[in-house]
Amino acid sequence: MPFIPTEAEIDNLIASANHAKTATLLQLLKETGARIGEITKLKWQHIDQERHTVNITAEKGSNPRILPISPKLCAMLNNLPKINDKVFQTDKIGLRKTFHNHRNTAAKKLNNPRLKNIHFHTFRHWKGTMEYHKTKDIIHVKTVLGHKSIESTMVYINLEQALFLEQNDQYTCKTANTINEATQLIEAGFEYIQEIDGIRLYRKRK
Repeated sequence: MPFIPTEAEIDNLIASANHAKTATLLQLLKETGARIGEITKLKWQHIDQERHTVNITAEKGSNPRILPISPKLCAMLNNLPKINDKVFQTDKIGLRKTFHNHRNTAAKKLNNPRLKNIHFHTFRHWKGTMEYHKTKDIIHVKTVLGHKSIESTMVYINLEQALFLEQNDQYTCKTANTINEATQLIEAGFEYIQEIDGIRLYRKRK
């Protein structure tokens, strides 16, 4: 099973980066779950600063997709030097070498050897697991990661269950008396539980 770090570990790794390019790259991986090969193809024209979205060009038979990114990430991208049409000038090998050096230094500095288990693809596994935990919608996770086959996405159900098995989740509960009310709750991310006396019960993690 893939190693899934905590969000705090990911954020600490990003915050400890000495170079803006490395920090921006890692924040982009965290927010999009994109493959490193997709990130190296990223061009400035693929970033919509006004709508806060990024257009991911797919690789490995995946689907292209447009994903939301935070204003924080938009600002980080905007602060990078625009040498040519590509956002990141270095190839995958160079980016990995720089990242591994940073990761190992951060693991020692922060006294957290778990950070050494983080690779570029770890961010993708973390994103898929967290998106499923948040939405319980495997089709949504498939869309975010750009999978063409749902079988590739199913692993995140097992990962989420393993990670949060012993967690005492807190929920917001809602009821629906009509189809319209039920539809609104589902669109808001609520999960159907059961029906009692004709009233449908829904819940969503806080």
